[in-house]
Amino acid sequence: MSFPHSAAIAIVGGGPAGLMAAEVARAGGAAVDVYESRGSVGRKFLVAGKGGLNLTHSEPQAEFASRYGARSGEVNGWLRTFDASALREWARGLGIETFVGSSGRVFPTDLRAAPLLRTWVKRLRESGVRFHVHHTWTGWRDEKLRFNTPVGELLAEPSATILALGGASWPQLGSDGAWTSLLQQRAVEVAPLKPSNCGFELQWSAHFAGRFAGHPVKPVSISFVDGQGKKTRRQGEFVITETGIEGSLVYALSAALRDAIQADGYARIELDLAPGRDPARLLADLSRPRQGRSISEVLRRHCGIEGVRAGLLHELVAKADMADPAKLARWIKALPLVLDQPRPLAEAISTAGGVVLEGLDERLMLRNLPGVFCAGEMLDWEAPTGGYLLAASFASGRVAGAGAVEWLAQRKPLLLPDNMC
Repeated sequence: MSFPHSAAIAIVGGGPAGLMAAEVARAGGAAVDVYESRGSVGRKFLVAGKGGLNLTHSEPQAEFASRYGARSGEVNGWLRTFDASALREWARGLGIETFVGSSGRVFPTDLRAAPLLRTWVKRLRESGVRFHVHHTWTGWRDEKLRFNTPVGELLAEPSATILALGGASWPQLGSDGAWTSLLQQRAVEVAPLKPSNCGFELQWSAHFAGRFAGHPVKPVSISFVDGQGKKTRRQGEFVITETGIEGSLVYALSAALRDAIQADGYARIELDLAPGRDPARLLADLSRPRQGRSISEVLRRHCGIEGVRAGLLHELVAKADMADPAKLARWIKALPLVLDQPRPLAEAISTAGGVVLEGLDERLMLRNLPGVFCAGEMLDWEAPTGGYLLAASFASGRVAGAGAVEWLAQRKPLLLPDNMC
């Protein structure tokens, strides 16, 4: 079945970027329809809230912007319209107070996503935003938007469109990356989608994986030297998996590790299993008379290394080196791991790649498709965890929403609702 449907602005995708675009567009006087493929909006947002809903970060703006790497200039432009302070004030307007944690990250005081999302959607509905769930976008027909719905195909002919379709991580929540081919058919340049903030694979022995999968490794630091010779060292913790490693410390380095694997076929990192211990002191402790103690007991008593950290040494260091205090001390301070590949994109926290920013103007309108705007994770940028992902998604949605309203205002008045003329 096919039938017409009209709206001044159609927003395709009900994640944070799409909802923020809807809020700004409706505040600008446009009629707004939000189309979502799943049965409710904000599903990935809710999943993010299970970890406490890290909304943004409190660090200074220049440092904040630098977290976006090669796209820091463009993303900083979005953030100037909606920085961390503005985001916290926006949340307060929804009745959600926030606090700054010890790491500088910003969270709702109740550490939950559901109350914020519920209040936000209610406010959007009351403002006149119309929601259409179970509507999956399948491209265009005769310049109309096509949607698969439970009652057949729907054709919508909005005056402007904002695409906020996400990347391709966690596809069960609605972002499956199917939009890439639809835009490429319209000559829109799309960088290949890649996993970001993801785990990595390496070959553990069956014994090690069976015993230690799921165990956190801490305290530990990771060092990595990229292709340009730049060395990065970070301290924190990560988790052993059956297939490799994952966790916050790994995610912080994931973009560089992924790119190294793409270039060289592997990435080599070094673990410092005793980051707070001076090498000379460590050697002295390992050189003490053993008095019949096993090496595992020596590591536990004199070096504070046991459990999974001791397991890593037994997994990766030859027995002869384990018995040599000088060699063992060096391995403890620089234990190499060779990573084979990232875990699949569907498992990643977020996505790199997407619509190339050079194909958009400053309003985030596609140069090849006037009247079509893009926002959120479907754009070609990436960021570490820590509030940076949500902050940029929110900000880009605001830019696209305001841009669509501005673009409509520059067109014939017949395209606008009465309150926009």
